[in-house]
Amino acid sequence: MIAVAAGFGIVTLSMNIVFFEAIARIPLGTAVAIEFLGPVAVATLGSRRARDLLAVALVAIGVILLAGVQLDVEPVGIAFALAAAVLWAGYILVGKRVADAGDGQDSLAVGMAAAAILSAPFVLIPQFAIDATVFADPRTWLLGLGIGILSSAVPYALDQVVLTAVGRARFALLLALLPATASVVGAIALAQRPTVFELAGMALVMLALAISAIPTRQPTPEPPAPL
Repeated sequence: MIAVAAGFGIVTLSMNIVFFEAIARIPLGTAVAIEFLGPVAVATLGSRRARDLLAVALVAIGVILLAGVQLDVEPVGIAFALAAAVLWAGYILVGKRVADAGDGQDSLAVGMAAAAILSAPFVLIPQFAIDATVFADPRTWLLGLGIGILSSAVPYALDQVVLTAVGRARFALLLALLPATASVVGAIALAQRPTVFELAGMALVMLALAISAIPTRQPTPEPPAPL
């Protein structure tokens, strides 16, 4: 199980790195829309009902409307965003296996520690060669700590709780709420009012989740034939 936990941590860290590389080159909305191809693909592959496929189609359209995709972007940024989508799908698959084992929180800690150890030489050595003065700046460590807690420790720990309670496909669809949540937070905290297309996207995502949440009716067993 240690190997699985280490793989989980490496996938998680790699997903974050390539996403940050993507948004450094292309608009945030475009990167988010492309990255959501990962969970949408997982939801499609994990579906066994026709209405789940409909829900996935609605989620895909809603995410595109929310993200506001732009096509005139840097190809390298697109490549990083596609890599983030693949890694996000891997995060869901491996994370579900870790959660089913019953030690999701411990595995998350082991995995993130392993990923940090393995990635440190590839991150620290190039930065030392480019500009070593950043390591003497307290803001580097404070911002790094804040990003680590808010973008990794807290959300991924909560993911393990959710993955234990819901299925892989349902979890992938729940992740599609992130653009809608970001739009609400932006409207309240940053006075960024959503456009008509963004509101339509949120409505489609909510509709998709409602369709997916409808339980499947079990067929009524036929009474035994009379003797």
